[in-house]
Amino acid sequence: MFSILLVLLVIVAVLMICLILLQKSEGSGMSGSQAASMFGGVLTGSAAGNFLTKTTAILATIFFILCALLSLVVAKSTSSVQHQSELRQELTTNSEPAQSTVQPETPAEPVSVDKK
Repeated sequence: MFSILLVLLVIVAVLMICLILLQKSEGSGMSGSQAASMFGGVLTGSAAGNFLTKTTAILATIFFILCALLSLVVAKSTSSVQHQSELRQELTTNSEPAQSTVQPETPAEPVSVDKK
């Protein structure tokens, strides 16, 4: 689920960047002269600006919704992982014996002392 939402978020972000760059800026932009030729002459002048503005607003809304969904998915997955790790710790502490009967290791070879 996380991967799908992340891929959708990247696609929407790239589309939004492209649309923002197409829009007319304060001085001059791409929407004035080149957008009309890119859209086949169907969108000219203010129609291209209105279309790009509305599409950018829709993509921005989708972007924020995807961000919220991603944060919910991550929050849900980290809380379940945290509960699993707490359960795992509890199980490992309960499975250990109460008293350890491990004998200390003895050296395999006798230690020789050099005498001068």
